[in-house]
Formats: sequence, structure tokens, C-alpha cells
Amino acid sequence: MGNEALDINGMTNTVTTNNHITRRGSDWYFAVCAVMAVSSLVFMGLSFTKTRSQRIFHYITAAITMVAAIAYFSMGSNLGWTAIQVEFERSDPKVAGNMRQIFYVRYIDWFITTPLLLADLLLTCGLPTPTILYVILANEVMVVTGLVGALVKSSYKWGKSRKAASHVTGDNVNAMPGFFTFGTVAFLFVAYSVVIEGRAYARILGNDILKTYTLCGVWTIFLWFLYPVAWGLSEGGNVIASDSEAVFYGILDLLAKPGFGALLLWGHRNIEVERLGIHIRDPETSFSHNAEKTPHPESYIANVNHQATDAVEPAHA
Repeated sequence: MGNEALDINGMTNTVTTNNHITRRGSDWYFAVCAVMAVSSLVFMGLSFTKTRSQRIFHYITAAITMVAAIAYFSMGSNLGWTAIQVEFERSDPKVAGNMRQIFYVRYIDWFITTPLLLADLLLTCGLPTPTILYVILANEVMVVTGLVGALVKSSYKWGKSRKAASHVTGDNVNAMPGFFTFGTVAFLFVAYSVVIEGRAYARILGNDILKTYTLCGVWTIFLWFLYPVAWGLSEGGNVIASDSEAVFYGILDLLAKPGFGALLLWGHRNIEVERLGIHIRDPETSFSHNAEKTPHPESYIANVNHQATDAVEPAHA
């Protein structure tokens, strides 16, 4: 029995799409889902090679691929989408339909996983917590504006300049920002924080940390620069077919999540989190450490009684 997801979950979902994935696109989404799921198991398995206090990066990285696996399962099942009228209708039969399928579940995935990915990166360089939170906020703005832009059919999707009549100077040009513009500005702030600020902090912590952070940071920002290109060709401009969109985004996500995770955890193999200013209590080691310092209750009571006896002066006849 083959893939029946498109037969079970058809192309009507409150609205009907005539510009959508085919069975090949669904198969690809399921394949990416499998890679994400296996990656989560591998990352969690590797966490057991570390003590509990050293597992934070394994947990975060496994969470990234776990959420992505669920999102890709939804897309492979032809769920988590809506249809939006395209701004640019094309003559190419593969994208000729005027109601394009938009997977909003992809943006839910990004809304959850990209902050986790940034946490992986920015904790590695020891960036201050307020700065990390602000970078994550800018990242969420980037994701949300990408979603809203994908769901808009007019020129507000991009932002453009338009001519307006003026009684004083004649025609002039008014710039109208769009959601793609807002998202791009937010992304540039994130890129600056990762590439410039992050490396400055990582340099203080040691060459091994700087090397790991630089490799993972440059890898991430380079890939993230390609996401707007994918967006412009698919949800934005309706240039490539939905199956091609699936392949483009899928390859980027595989490199940006399991690929990133492998690089990060390899770089962290000999880095203790305490060097990054992270202090996590381990119940097992903390108990054994405290047990060495804390006397047994009976010994403690005997010691107190002994001190009390010594404190009492014997009476002289």
C-alpha cells in the first residue's frame, strides 16, 4: 500500500487549492520527517554520554528536530495548510492555479524551533540573557511577518513604491513597506547579533569555543539567507511548484537542524557548560558531594553532647 495521504486528506480545507503538492511532494515531506525523528533519537542518545549538568545543548538540539519531525509529518499528511489567492498568476502548468497551498504549520515549526536554535548558538558564546531575549524577539517578528506575508495576496506582501499626486511638487513617490520588508529588517538584526556580537563574546571564552561558535554561527546565517529566496520563489512570487518548494525548504531545514545539531554537539564534546556561565545542579553529584561534607545525624548529636560536657566546669569540694 502506497502513500494515501492526499487521497484521505484532500485538497479542500475550508477552501480548495488548485496549486498544491503531489504525491511526490508528500513522499519527500515524510522522508524529511523520518530524518528529523532519527536525529532526535541520536541527539538524545548522545546526551547519556554526558552528566546531567552537561546535557542542556543535547536537550535543546533534540527538541528542535523533534518539533520539526511533527511539522513535516503534518505536511506529508497534507494537513496544516490553507489556500491563498496568488498575487502573480503564471502560465507554467505546474503553478498555473490561482489558489496556492500555504503550509502554515511550517511557520509554527519555525516559531518554536528557531528560538531554540538561537538559544543553542547564543548560550555557546555566553551572550547576556537580556540580549538573547531581544534577539529571539526579533527572530519571532521575522517568522510571524513571513507567515502574514504568505497569507496576503496583495502588494502588502512585499512592500513597494507608488506614485502619488502632489499639488505642490507634482508626482512624488511614496514608499509602502510590506511584510517581507519587516521580516528582512528583523533578520538583519538577528544576523548582526549572531555574526558580530556573538563572536566578540565567544572570543573571550577561548579559542575552542570561538571556533565552535563561528562554525555553527556562519553555517546558520548562511542558510538563513537562503530562506527568503525560497519564500520569494514559492509563497511570495509563485514561481516554483509546491513540490519544488517542499524540496527547497526540506534541504534547508535538514542542513539547518540536524546538520547544525551535529556540528554544535561535536564542537561541545570537550566544552563544559560552566565555562559558558551556565550552572546546572545535578542531583546525583550534588548529593554525593554534600554527603561528604554533612556528618551522619548520630555523629552530629554525639559531637554536640561532647561539646556541652566540655563546657561544664567540674565542681570542686
